Amino acid sequence: LAMVMLGGINYYTGQLFDIASITAAAQAQGAIAGWDLAHAVGNVPLQLHKWNVDFAVWCNYKYMNGGPGAVGGAFLHERHAKNTQMHRLAGWWGNDEKTRFAMEKNFVAKATASGWNISTAQVMNMVALKASLEIFEQTSMAALRKKSIALTNYLEALLQTIPEIGCEIITPVNPQERGAQLSLYFTKNAKQIHEKILQSGIVVDYREPGVIRVAPAPMYCSFEDVYRFYEVLKNI
Repeated sequence: LAMVMLGGINYYTGQLFDIASITAAAQAQGAIAGWDLAHAVGNVPLQLHKWNVDFAVWCNYKYMNGGPGAVGGAFLHERHAKNTQMHRLAGWWGNDEKTRFAMEKNFVAKATASGWNISTAQVMNMVALKASLEIFEQTSMAALRKKSIALTNYLEALLQTIPEIGCEIITPVNPQERGAQLSLYFTKNAKQIHEKILQSGIVVDYREPGVIRVAPAPMYCSFEDVYRFYEVLKNI
């Protein structure tokens, strides 16, 4: 077993995995533990270095609000980052700044995660992400997580009052095992229900077969937004 790589939060069900325990289990078997955090970054608190994660990658256009085409992100544990002899897709932007413009034949990697950069980032996309990060700096992941749990708990409680809509919440019941998402499985008419929700001005997501993903992101969604979704769904 060379590598274990999973999504920190499953895109379909919304399940949040125990990253620390799975990482330890993988490494106990001699494997590298890598994580796709596309649905986790900006959604739940992460302590990748403390959890001894080998590496992680993610996009920034979901909960990080970087906008369409946003630059991605990566984490590399320092024990790997300092190993400049590791094989990689080497690009000039990952070369040590002291020799980058010397145009020498050999690649001299920076002894950080940025040593894995290939080329220059798109400036406008970086600016959009920077604006989002400045908003994150005004709060904390702990505060966002607290509100997120309250929002999904509220949504779950409302949905339980309308069993006649014929949906099953396939996201874990335990709030500690999910992020800011509830996935609703409809046994019939899911596409039609999804379309009616969109027509009401509420943006949710459809995935085959029959799953509507509802994500009240705590950064900008309110309890009133959750109640409005409930009202729309109840009256379809």
